[in-house]
Amino acid sequence: MKKRILFVIFFWVVMSGVSSAVNLGMVTGGSKGTYFQFGLNMMEMAKQYGFDLHVATSRGSVENVYAVYKRPRTQMGIVQSDVLAFVLKVETNDVLKQIARKIKMVFPLYNEEIHLLGKQAIRSFDALEGKTVAIGKEGSGTYLTSRLLFEVSGIKPKSLLPIGTETALSQLKQGRIDAMFYVAGLPVKLFSENVSGNEGLHLVPITNKSITDFYPMAQIPANTYPWQPETVHTAAVKAVLISFDFRRNNCDNVGLFAKKVYDNLDWLKQNGHPKWKSVDLDYPLKGWEQYDCVKKYRHVYPVETDKPMEKNPLLDAIKEIL
Repeated sequence: MKKRILFVIFFWVVMSGVSSAVNLGMVTGGSKGTYFQFGLNMMEMAKQYGFDLHVATSRGSVENVYAVYKRPRTQMGIVQSDVLAFVLKVETNDVLKQIARKIKMVFPLYNEEIHLLGKQAIRSFDALEGKTVAIGKEGSGTYLTSRLLFEVSGIKPKSLLPIGTETALSQLKQGRIDAMFYVAGLPVKLFSENVSGNEGLHLVPITNKSITDFYPMAQIPANTYPWQPETVHTAAVKAVLISFDFRRNNCDNVGLFAKKVYDNLDWLKQNGHPKWKSVDLDYPLKGWEQYDCVKKYRHVYPVETDKPMEKNPLLDAIKEIL
């Protein structure tokens, strides 16, 4: 009889632990990219506190804005910080514009430097006037940032090619295009491994005042790439974790999850992708409003999840029987 009671209680404990898990979804980027790695890092951290976080890949920031709005069990996504400006200034889809107005920031992550690789004759961003430039696949972060750079600067290239970065680098080496963009946290593996310094290419400074008024300024330090002897001044885009303006359970779950990321930032810096070391979760990011559900749990309430969520009080009943 005693064994039977123990079995029943053990079953309740297990089932209670399963049902208490908080299910969340996060859409990121390509499987080899930093967004996806950040998602996996947060998944590993959060499972210690009873969160079952599913991390999915995607084709880019615009897709992720759609995903957090309408994809089932996808409450969060990682995007570039200029995605809202792109949607509101460049995008013609009115539905997407309405969605963008309800997107909220969970917190900012790290800088992604804007790499502009070009022929030696291209000495500045403004020299792209009348030239042929690769701007990344349509919908990608590189694509939307490139489009915005030309929108805010007023510079008008001859042709903007929406092609992938590997294809763009191949065409640049062949002399078929004049320059290419790649927005990613340095160092970019493609440039480290596939540019030798013998192709007559270099990183082009981006110092146009209209751009630096719109984007934070950044540097690509000398020797970031073996073929790059001098520091290059450019601009940067923040990677941002976003959510939709959910209410009820999704609001609380995202708020509780965000608190665990805040509380475990040191763990993420020590155990996660190297870019975590540059993350400032309280960075005041212009143009973004932080999700009120995140503020609530971060700054007001002492939450129950400060203790591991998998702990179950029914274990005390087993102790009593034993």
